[in-house]
Amino acid sequence: MQENMIDHQKKRVAAVTLGCKLNYAETSSILDHLCQQGWQLSSIAEGADLIIIHTCAVTKQAEKKCRQKIRGIIRKNPASRISVIGCYAQLNPDELSSIDGIHAILGSNDKFDINFYNDISNAKLSEPVIKVAPADSFDTVYPGYSLSASEGTDRTRAFLKIQDGCDYGCSYCTIPMARGRSRSLPAEQIVERAHLLASSGYKEIVLTGINIGDYRSSGLVLIDLLQKLEHVSVSRIRISSIEPDCINSDLISLIAESEKIVPHLHIPLQSGSDSILKAMRRRYDTRTYRSRLINAVEFIPDCSIGTDVIVGYPGETEQDFFQTFRFLEELPLAYFHVFSCSIRPDTPLARQIANHERFPVQSGETARRYARLIELGQQKELDYKNRYIGKKCMVLFEGSTLELKGKVQCSGYTPNYLRVLVETDNLQTAQALTGKEHMVLIESLGEDLNLKGRVLS
Repeated sequence: MQENMIDHQKKRVAAVTLGCKLNYAETSSILDHLCQQGWQLSSIAEGADLIIIHTCAVTKQAEKKCRQKIRGIIRKNPASRISVIGCYAQLNPDELSSIDGIHAILGSNDKFDINFYNDISNAKLSEPVIKVAPADSFDTVYPGYSLSASEGTDRTRAFLKIQDGCDYGCSYCTIPMARGRSRSLPAEQIVERAHLLASSGYKEIVLTGINIGDYRSSGLVLIDLLQKLEHVSVSRIRISSIEPDCINSDLISLIAESEKIVPHLHIPLQSGSDSILKAMRRRYDTRTYRSRLINAVEFIPDCSIGTDVIVGYPGETEQDFFQTFRFLEELPLAYFHVFSCSIRPDTPLARQIANHERFPVQSGETARRYARLIELGQQKELDYKNRYIGKKCMVLFEGSTLELKGKVQCSGYTPNYLRVLVETDNLQTAQALTGKEHMVLIESLGEDLNLKGRVLS
């Protein structure tokens, strides 16, 4: 090991992550293991011997962005070794291998084998290296976590992986093919890492995974894990996206009574039409979704809830869309993300279309529906945020930027995930706010839908 560290102590590694919070957590853990072998963290701008590009493949557009990013990095860094990893690498290695300048393509599990990166940097392997084990063979779950605050650039919020894969089998989704079946990390390993993140200076830990509500390890479920994490010395524990069927009264009660688990949930809806939900193979109907969301809002003080919705799902009629629009309009949502349906190869949906069982919605109609939901989402966000003008909120400041006219703008988030901006004339004052929680009086809402206020403490 010592010899290996000497070989690599001057090797520099940089990483670019595309996609979800889980990807970010996994990228950081890969970098951490490389640092343990003597690699030095760098950035693409500073130059690196190895550049790791962590990809996403949730939609066609995501893949397109990945290809553009990869080609741009290769063009600007001809001397670097390029390793493309993650979901796109897992699902379509052949397409990636046609891009000149890639030295390695590593799938969802293979990306955790640190020996590949060492061999790639030493040019010991033929090019490009393609290592993509089939997802149905995945039985190990690898850790994912932010670098310690002393090494990372974001010193306020850390990502911590608790689970990977999914067993739900939604008809449009590639996750089972990209990440395999649901499997969870041991609770003691998660808690130990959480303590390390807290001791390094983080104030908030965001729990990530593909389907974290399905967390199961040695008889423990998500609520058990959350109870253990409440003993970690951070101010905030945030649950990332969680499926509607996993929102039960026990979880709602735990969040409502907790001083650390923040009142913010992201609960994907996908459609407000029961017929489309059934076609999607979602595990709930609109009645169940509404009931669980309303319970959360009523019992968790200041709870903000966001959601995801897909428009243009093959077979979606105007009536289906109308039902979705009205359903979203009536729900007490803080925000939502809108996606146009992307038909992914080898999914049940793709097979249904090939067999003429379902038919795509015309692109122009999908675009119209998309625009209407975006407009509705902006109105919902406006209405929710306006409720906080004149109120005092605790804000965890994450950073500052120098604005025009010499002003410094500090930004941070409330526990229920409202972004708040505070202006100051003093750079030192702004830097002193970063990484700390302060009470802020919310005074206005800008045209960009950012809340603005002033620090009270």
